Amino acid sequence: MKPRQSETKRRLAEEAMSLFREFRSAYVNEWRRQEHNERMYRGEHWYDVPVTDPNEPRPVTPILQSTIENVSADLADQTPEAVITPESAADAYPAQVIDAVIRRNHDAAAYPVEYRRMIHDLLVGGYCVQEVGYDSTENGGLGGAFIRRVDIRSILIDPLVTDLQDGRAVFKLALRPKTWIETHYPDLGPLVGSRPLDTAELITDEVLSPDPKNACLLIEYWRREYDAEEDRYRVHMALICNGIVLEDSRDVKPEGYFAHGRYPFVLTTLYPRKGSALGFGIIDLFGTQQLYADKLDQLVLKNAFLASRNKLLVTDASGFDPDDLRDWSKDVHTGENLNGVTWMTTAPLPNYLLSYIQSIREGIKEESGANDSSRGAAPGGVTAARAIEALQEMSTKRARMATDQLHEAFREAVRLEIETEREFNCYLRPVTITVDGEPKEVFFDSDVLSKDAPGGVRLPVEFLISIKAVRRNRFAGAAQNELIMNLLSLGALTKEQAVSLMVFEGKEQVLKQMREAAVEAEPLFPERTKKKNRR
Repeated sequence: MKPRQSETKRRLAEEAMSLFREFRSAYVNEWRRQEHNERMYRGEHWYDVPVTDPNEPRPVTPILQSTIENVSADLADQTPEAVITPESAADAYPAQVIDAVIRRNHDAAAYPVEYRRMIHDLLVGGYCVQEVGYDSTENGGLGGAFIRRVDIRSILIDPLVTDLQDGRAVFKLALRPKTWIETHYPDLGPLVGSRPLDTAELITDEVLSPDPKNACLLIEYWRREYDAEEDRYRVHMALICNGIVLEDSRDVKPEGYFAHGRYPFVLTTLYPRKGSALGFGIIDLFGTQQLYADKLDQLVLKNAFLASRNKLLVTDASGFDPDDLRDWSKDVHTGENLNGVTWMTTAPLPNYLLSYIQSIREGIKEESGANDSSRGAAPGGVTAARAIEALQEMSTKRARMATDQLHEAFREAVRLEIETEREFNCYLRPVTITVDGEPKEVFFDSDVLSKDAPGGVRLPVEFLISIKAVRRNRFAGAAQNELIMNLLSLGALTKEQAVSLMVFEGKEQVLKQMREAAVEAEPLFPERTKKKNRR
């Protein structure tokens, strides 16, 4: 007997698909903009220009691509790290434990890789999205929270709002083979059916073309509802495929998917748009300059091609045979009138044109914040780490603005990650912390950060710990090490203090060896040593 869905599930699917079609219609032009920006980034924007002559040169000088890559490298050099500090001395132990847990989560999820992919979305697409959730299969089945990048082509935010959290819903899309449905949902497989995907539903990059007959579109339908009686929001998620509800979080957590009641997505925009939650990227602002620079390059190349093939004009009254004149192996050509033979030369382009092309390219680099200093070029003789860092800090003001936005979004994502950890974690997970300078293995559970206020209200994590995003910059580390060495040479620090303040790999091992050496060097009878020194 063929399985059937309940009336409640059927109405939920109809509601979700109706809203999904509304969102998808609103995103048609947005997806075209994203595709255009990706083509501009790859240097394929000539395909958007109507063809007048198929033999015309189509030069591309990748100024935009180079600019984006240099800004991206500058942002990637500032990859954030979460630092958890206690709000009071009583919260020192839970702060250390959760700090170790978060670091392990980010190592397991390879967050620096996710961060670099988000940078590309931010600079090219104009915005990037992070998702915070819980994966029960992490850490050998013990579970763990995660922060992951979401492809901006696969997420739909309410087009009516300017804040993602105010939206009626958020849709997250993913393609799966039909065998995936049959394996994970064998009872619902017959209900999903064998309808091939519409071409508009495919999430592609115009290069890789999956077969729509073997694919299915999974829709995560996130909806946020307001409970007027309790004056709070609840967020729910339904997994839908081909109009069939595969999962509904209400079945297992009617009180809401997350206790914090927020969408598990953090949105960051580069250049905000008026009246929209989305943003514009570097290509939206500087793409026109790239097009004009390449068009002028086309004129220069056409002029060069014409100049390399001078034309010979021959009249019938000249008496010369044009085919005979084409034969460059002959030394003598006979005719009647030289006045009927003329060379037509191509006039050279004005010199200011080449300067203008170069000024356009330099303008793109300067105005986007990817000037020579930000690219690593320093004046001759500047070798000190502090001087290089100062020059780069002064030359990357716009990049620093984008870095601050990414770090603030990262801090918000870490806050949601900690809330998710203490809500979903149900196993003792071993982590290593430092106690009195020595590593110690402890066990993390959800009660570490649990503290209730009067009335049984669970306090948010901000009442217990402080979350900071610290930049990982090798030049900043080198400058700090240089400062510590100067203080050590002045006698303001001991060797152990200096090593503890420096930034380098293997620091803990060096400190441990220094402590062991200090213990071995202590006298066996310290009291006798003191009396001897007094004498």
